[in-house]
Amino acid sequence: MITKRLARWFDDRLRASSFAHHALNKVFPDDWSFMLGEIALYSFVILVLTGTFLTFFFTPSAKQVIYGGSYAPLRGTPMSEAYASVLKISFDVRGGMVFRQMHHWAANLFIAAIVLHILRIFFTGAFRRPRELNWMIGVTLLLLGIFNGFTGYSLPDDLLSGTGLRIAYSIALSVPLVGTWTAFLIFGGEFPSDDILRRLLIAHIMIVPALLLGLISAHLAVLWRQKHTQFPGPGRTETNVVGSKLWPTYAAKSVGLFFGIAGVLGAMGGLLQINPVWLYGPFNASTVTSPAQPDWYLGWIEGALRIFPPWEFRSFGHAVPNPFYPAVLLPGLTFLVLYAWPFLERRFTGDRAEHQLLDRPREHPFRSAFGAAAFSFYLLLHFAASNDVIAKFFLISVDTVTWVFRILVVTVPFVVFGVTYAWLSALLRAEADSVLHVPAKAFIPGRALVGDSGVERLEPSPGHGLLEPGQLEVDHVEVAE
Repeated sequence: MITKRLARWFDDRLRASSFAHHALNKVFPDDWSFMLGEIALYSFVILVLTGTFLTFFFTPSAKQVIYGGSYAPLRGTPMSEAYASVLKISFDVRGGMVFRQMHHWAANLFIAAIVLHILRIFFTGAFRRPRELNWMIGVTLLLLGIFNGFTGYSLPDDLLSGTGLRIAYSIALSVPLVGTWTAFLIFGGEFPSDDILRRLLIAHIMIVPALLLGLISAHLAVLWRQKHTQFPGPGRTETNVVGSKLWPTYAAKSVGLFFGIAGVLGAMGGLLQINPVWLYGPFNASTVTSPAQPDWYLGWIEGALRIFPPWEFRSFGHAVPNPFYPAVLLPGLTFLVLYAWPFLERRFTGDRAEHQLLDRPREHPFRSAFGAAAFSFYLLLHFAASNDVIAKFFLISVDTVTWVFRILVVTVPFVVFGVTYAWLSALLRAEADSVLHVPAKAFIPGRALVGDSGVERLEPSPGHGLLEPGQLEVDHVEVAE
């Protein structure tokens, strides 16, 4: 009775029962690809939980100390307090190593799930009207996720992360006109700076997570308001959603997915080593590790830096440094095209209709071919970030590997585009050849028997006798007027 009265008291004031009834009956499509967004969401939740734990023990200070902790190979070594605190988390804090590695794996999964989610949306056309806003929110989430991953990756102040910060400082300096001021604002002085770790921590645990949380909330709110897209199928139209209700079916699946992700990340944190900073040693401005690669989501920028020719140009009397083109111009154009793609496609196709049903990739050969070509381009850049490792493995010169990747990145995407476009166009033509055109008077509306694979049997109109039941089996039927 007390619980019922309390619930009634709140409902009388908030009028929440009607909203709850409507929300619990919301239908979600049953398809595994729609879980990619949830994987990203739950990875973010685990990032916040594990990151909160790590913050209790991390010291964002460049002050030099002499290490005297549990890791014997580094005892007596001068290092920053930040690096010493990371070693303490790894070897002296109970469960610290598991939480630290779990946090790092969750960051990689978070960005990977966003990338796969965006690819699914792109190739199925889910970004079209009325979902352009949510597409742009998703692209912004990817951009912020990459930036926050880099800030977290740089906090330990080990030799590898210090090398990454050195590159970031050079990239900031390469921006024409404002580069010097930008580098000073971010780093608080010339590299290496005593202020950079504190600024990275503030951005990593406060500014960017707040922006991510706000954008995720906006993304879910827009999704809730506009409802889900769905793949075409029996009973699925532009005006309905076929699937499971939020309560209890979909909620049970979603909760199970969360605990499954948490369990997998926990196992990876305890069993799979990632970023062993104790092997790299503390950061030293006069030392650079080799081979040195960043986390995978920054590999394409690293690869572009490594294979871009040693060119510099002058514009309006100012020299534009070499790192600007692969590390500022290329990412800028990449995200500009991503933001603008829904509007570019609408402009060139003239398609301004609202879409609730998804496309198959073959139904838009140009879009799919362009996406495949772009994916091959960035994948090659990613592998180019390991040109020194590849050269060492195959016992050839780094210069040879670099030139091979320079040739591949300007040829392979065109080949991929041509092959993909031709293949999907051939599939469309083959599908069109299987369509049966018949006079409208040959059929009574609604007499065609439809199954999961399309029209299974055609029944003619009485008196015409054009077709016998079961005589033809086709994929689609178009009735000509």
